[in-house]
Amino acid sequence: MKIPGDLKISISKIPARYLILIFLSVNVISCRNGSEKPVSAYHPGKNEMADVNRYIIQKDRERIQSYFERKGLKMKESNTGLWYCILKDGEGDLIKENEKIIYEYDCTLLDGTECYSSKELGPNEIHLGRNELPAGLNEGFKLLKPGSEAIFILPPYLAYGLIGDGKRIPPRSTLVYEIRIIKE
Repeated sequence: MKIPGDLKISISKIPARYLILIFLSVNVISCRNGSEKPVSAYHPGKNEMADVNRYIIQKDRERIQSYFERKGLKMKESNTGLWYCILKDGEGDLIKENEKIIYEYDCTLLDGTECYSSKELGPNEIHLGRNELPAGLNEGFKLLKPGSEAIFILPPYLAYGLIGDGKRIPPRSTLVYEIRIIKE
């Protein structure tokens, strides 16, 4: 094919930056032969995710055990992973689902940072199971009677999980609740 004279361009008249751009474009295009698989992000499988979750839960467990050993607390662990110590047994029947309770509390992180307290906010009144409480508190209240005092340690998955409460409780926080059930 013959190029007409007015379309001929002298390479010497093309600015160097355009020549470099053309050279790079040709190299990139020529390196692709179409048989390569596109590069994709790594997506772990179910087994790998389960291993990571087990590792995280184990590390949380070690931090919790270290905490109550330092404090000299004799804690028990429920089947779900809630740690509890009943300091004072109340009177009457155990608290049941939908039962109205009034309680005083101190909520701190494992490092002692105070998050919430009834000293600041006043006693809390709830109907167990109908209010939006962390799962660990719902479970723990069912271990108590009116007048009871207890300490609950909630690992992140029984507290506010991966996101925290958006206010004073950071993401992935283990919480320590000191609870006092007020008799009615």
